[in-house]
Amino acid sequence: MGKKLSAAIALILATTLTACGGGNNNNANQASNANASTSANAGKTDAGKNITLRIAWWGSQPRHDYTLEVIKMYETAHPNVKIESEYANFDDYWKKLAPEAAASELPDIVQMDISYLSQYGSKGQLADLTPYLNKQIDTTDISENALSGGKLGDKLYGFNLGVNTVNFQYDPALLKKLGVDKPADDWTWDDYFALASKAKEAGLYFDNGFRPEVFFGYYLRTKGQHLYNAEGNALGYEDDQLFVDFFKPLAQLVKDGDTPPPDVKAQIKGLEDDLMVKGQQVGIWQWTNQFVGIQQVANRPLEMANMPNPDRVKGLYLKPSMYFSIAQNSKQKEAAADFINFFVNDIEANKLIKGDRGVPVNSKVIEAIKPTLEPAQQQVFDYVAWAQDNSSQMDPPDPIGAAEIITLFSSLAEQMDFQQITPEDAAKQFREEANAILAKNK
Repeated sequence: MGKKLSAAIALILATTLTACGGGNNNNANQASNANASTSANAGKTDAGKNITLRIAWWGSQPRHDYTLEVIKMYETAHPNVKIESEYANFDDYWKKLAPEAAASELPDIVQMDISYLSQYGSKGQLADLTPYLNKQIDTTDISENALSGGKLGDKLYGFNLGVNTVNFQYDPALLKKLGVDKPADDWTWDDYFALASKAKEAGLYFDNGFRPEVFFGYYLRTKGQHLYNAEGNALGYEDDQLFVDFFKPLAQLVKDGDTPPPDVKAQIKGLEDDLMVKGQQVGIWQWTNQFVGIQQVANRPLEMANMPNPDRVKGLYLKPSMYFSIAQNSKQKEAAADFINFFVNDIEANKLIKGDRGVPVNSKVIEAIKPTLEPAQQQVFDYVAWAQDNSSQMDPPDPIGAAEIITLFSSLAEQMDFQQITPEDAAKQFREEANAILAKNK
């Protein structure tokens, strides 16, 4: 693999189809001039026509803050464009988006997740972005391999905003209360369970559990298995003991009081409510692009640790963190594409974004902004660079129905945590109901 981060990211994404500052007029003017990667045609809109765009995204308060600043920069450079913003946390975002999609009233620009790309793209709710490449959206310094992360077949339904991976993010001061300076580089699941028990003895939680579809997916990959089959019409693993082996000890942690019960986790509505932010929990399992936001809210130094072994390299992968898509119902597709161009390619804008939506796909942006980043952001860039050499090819995009399966996962995980269903029975129910959902894709 290549030594440069941009080349490494491109190599990882080559095999794939595929869940913060201020600005002023001077910055906006610099932004429109500083982007040397913009082609002669990209970034042009009809300056004589007043345009209103709607844009929607999910995220934490720091993401909301810097995205609004980037929008101000764009509006300053394009006085004829007014952008109306809509944002929410992840779960509320999709609840709001679904009825808008059904009514053909999606915002012009929609932040899109890999779990929903197939669903919205296959239903004709997203526009193919291919006609806007190297017209409104300059791809000079973005590899074709990185672009392919948002393709379904030969259509580009999502523009990749960056790449990320999963890891454990923790408060080193709280971890030291357990008598541990940092998790070992080669730590295992057994080491994790032991640390969770120590945390309880110290009057802390170690973590708040795992997002099932993400981390069970990781666990399956370490076993050479996959959550979905290649066709996307059935589960990709046959042995339900794998489900039991993953979820049974996690339910036991909740029963023993080592991780919080569902009613406590239900109170976490945003980063401000996170138990690590409040000093009640050692760490959290999540995507690398979320590290900066949680550290800003916690307002103290945090660190990152590898995923547990064995077979971490088989389990770990880089994926598009999220996309910007353009709604098929948009009447301002060219202007929407121009904003995406600004968001992805403008160096001054990315000094505000700081890789929060994943390590940038534009190689020149990476080179330009990394020296300007705070230590937390540099940690993310360095970890992703490490991960490209210690990971494997990611799975295809989640199939249609993945959103329903995520809901099913969450329900069963909560029931297991409340001891309302055994992991063995949950495994059977999950297989039956998930396969019924996926069978619709045949």
